[in-house]
Amino acid sequence: MPHRHCALKQLRKDKKRRLRNLRIKQDLKKTIKEFQALLKSNSIEKAKSFFSKVCSKLDKAAKKRVIHPNKAHRLSSRLCLKLNKATIQSS
Repeated sequence: MPHRHCALKQLRKDKKRRLRNLRIKQDLKKTIKEFQALLKSNSIEKAKSFFSKVCSKLDKAAKKRVIHPNKAHRLSSRLCLKLNKATIQSS
């Protein structure tokens, strides 16, 4: 246990930040899974409208540095490819 007040305060801040980051990551994973479930169930129109929500959450997580910006871009790109592929197969 640290003895200095500033170190104790930093521990409290770290705990809050860690919990915030975990909530954001869990919410992000849940949203991505929902999007993939929409693609599997061939709900292409719902998936198209839901895709903007997924990208928004990815961008916000990257902006807050919860995930790396390149990872956010890579995930959104891959999900977009899956959406395009599903759109082509359904038509």
